[in-house]
Amino acid sequence: MPNQLSFDLPARLALERDDFFVSPSNALALALIDAPQNWSNGKLILIGPKGAGKTHLAHVWAAQSGARIIDARMLDEAAVPALSQGPVVVEDADLIAGNKALETVLFHLHNLAQAEGQPLLITAQNTPQRWPLGLPDLASRLHAIQIAQLEAPDDALLTALLMKLFMDRQLNPAPDVIPFLARRIDRSFAAAQQIVATLDKATLDAKRPLTRAFASAVLDKVAPVETLLSYAEKRKGDDDAS
Repeated sequence: MPNQLSFDLPARLALERDDFFVSPSNALALALIDAPQNWSNGKLILIGPKGAGKTHLAHVWAAQSGARIIDARMLDEAAVPALSQGPVVVEDADLIAGNKALETVLFHLHNLAQAEGQPLLITAQNTPQRWPLGLPDLASRLHAIQIAQLEAPDDALLTALLMKLFMDRQLNPAPDVIPFLARRIDRSFAAAQQIVATLDKATLDAKRPLTRAFASAVLDKVAPVETLLSYAEKRKGDDDAS
């Protein structure tokens, strides 16, 4: 019988406030998102590694404030007056660094939002001091904005993140799969996203339930056993030393 086709369907992203798992690595950032009245001059830059939850928190704040969300790469000079009439989120602003036209639009949006007294939330992976900005006036504005940082996940957050990612993809792993993965993968958002996507495709291709044995077999194919073991040993050493 020919192999059945598997379809890489998009995950259903859960971006509500109650879907955000709070841990020591993100509690301070979440507290600032929940209290925009404490933002210095009504502006905040939310930074963190890819997959850390910046978009999730941006949607949480947008739902609370009625803010419009725009990708920095989609900024348009003609849209600035309308955007500045209410709260606004600019996502992935670090990705436009070096693009003079887009930097100029962000500069005008920042200034007009401030003049109108509207709050502005910007997301990025790093602080503006590390962006290769070409517009000095924009750099000086951004360098003065308050920063909220999402840290790399601790064990509790990594476990919760894996659970959420599996739920977003409507996967139902066996009870021992998530604890197993949390011990074996890198302690990072990117690693969690990558392994869940890999396991999603693997279960579809193999028509197999997501058991610990199946997850282990997949892991052995996508990463050398020696690397995983050395990482696990390093984590054990770190835990013993703490």
